[in-house]
Amino acid sequence: MAATGKLIDRTVEVDLAGRLVTVPEGGLYDRFRMDTDLDEVERDPRVSSVDFFRRMPKSRVDSRIGPTLTPNFYYRISTARLTMLAPTKAIRARLPRELDPLEIAPGLGIVSVMAFRYDVCDIDFYTEAAVGIAVKPARHGGLGLLDLATGLKNDSLHSYVLSLPVNTEIAQVRGHDGYGFPKWVTGLDVGIDTERTSARVTNDQGGLDLALSAPTPKQTARPTGEHVSTLTSYTTIDGAWHSTTSQINMLASGTTRLPRALDLRLGEGRMSDDLRSLKPIRTIQLDVTTEGQLALHMPVPTSIQGRS
Repeated sequence: MAATGKLIDRTVEVDLAGRLVTVPEGGLYDRFRMDTDLDEVERDPRVSSVDFFRRMPKSRVDSRIGPTLTPNFYYRISTARLTMLAPTKAIRARLPRELDPLEIAPGLGIVSVMAFRYDVCDIDFYTEAAVGIAVKPARHGGLGLLDLATGLKNDSLHSYVLSLPVNTEIAQVRGHDGYGFPKWVTGLDVGIDTERTSARVTNDQGGLDLALSAPTPKQTARPTGEHVSTLTSYTTIDGAWHSTTSQINMLASGTTRLPRALDLRLGEGRMSDDLRSLKPIRTIQLDVTTEGQLALHMPVPTSIQGRS
């Protein structure tokens, strides 16, 4: 969709360091190549404000997807996150040995299923889903409960992602080649409004990989910039550890603890396989943001302690 909200049927090819991908003709990426005109975005009726981005200048950097600007701006997003308890033993079996799971009690860690809908962003509309693991900050040897309390207090959490499918080529190439995330393209529908939250991920045979549906928690609206959380994700690029920072400007969000009307269905596919491998015990929380904004920074090299 264009910044004006009109559907775009035609596409054009763009080159990302030798990888050709299609993007909507006349969309934000086609016209601005990440250097998006904020005044034009502000005129989009789906975007309530761009003040969050006016105070965050972009920088030009070289990357594995060629020269680009960072951060990548997402002007209107909605998200859902299911937080689950899982045995630390199962989590450790899926984590690189350099990372430690975040434990809320001995033997008990946190995993999540997430869904994202990016209505207006620098690389145009797309959807995304994820299975992730909450981890301790790199090189932090503190108690898990203390890390968790500190992270929640400061709205700053750390994660390792097992699966991150998307529904557009440019999101897959940028996310996989540029950030090191386990991304692939598949059918992926995400619908989030103030009444209902749903997502459906298709496997490579066209069947069900994973689906969720739940009533949307009651939303609390906030002025832009009042509640900004930070998520740090760890990936490896060319064998070296990197960290990627996401800053989320929460404009309308809500939480349901111990959600009872949740319908989570697992089928056959990479997301369901990843979630089953973590052996989740119970869903303890559903967080939904019906309106938010995001600044996704390019990954930077980071030092993570090796383990024998």
